[in-house]
Amino acid sequence: MSQGKGGSDDDEEDRLLAWLRDAHAMEKQAETMLTAQASRIESSPDLKAKIEEHLAETRRQSDMLQSCIERRGGDTSTLKDLMGKFAAMGQGLGGAVMDDEVIKGSMASYTFEHMEIAAYQVLIATAEACGDQETAAVCQRILAEEMAMATWLGDNLPSVTSKFLSLEEKGASAKR
Repeated sequence: MSQGKGGSDDDEEDRLLAWLRDAHAMEKQAETMLTAQASRIESSPDLKAKIEEHLAETRRQSDMLQSCIERRGGDTSTLKDLMGKFAAMGQGLGGAVMDDEVIKGSMASYTFEHMEIAAYQVLIATAEACGDQETAAVCQRILAEEMAMATWLGDNLPSVTSKFLSLEEKGASAKR
């Protein structure tokens, strides 16, 4: 391990543990957000199925991150997890009153996936700097899943939008 300018190996180790806790809280937030979103989608069965599939991945990702944190001698931040869940509940409640919830939810999910991608890229680089190949490998696996979901959402936003507009034009409930 190399010492950075003005920093120490302990700083890198502390930063990795802190960012792993942040990622765990982020996954808990995603879990709450995806659960709310999946429970309300009615007009887009493909989108609902993909969200439910990613929800299962998200729960597994949270467990894998918790294992990395514990292996490094830390524990998860209950406060951060709760704050993330609270923020996601607010998003979920806000979506419930939108007349275009399926579109706004898809856009929010697409954006959130890209934030997760960035977080895992940072975690991989930090784990590698700390010589923690096991954590780097876990984060690589999670990164691949987040990238796959972001790609799916990006590829399917046009069809979800078209379906929404078509249902709305016919006077059918397209909200969800």
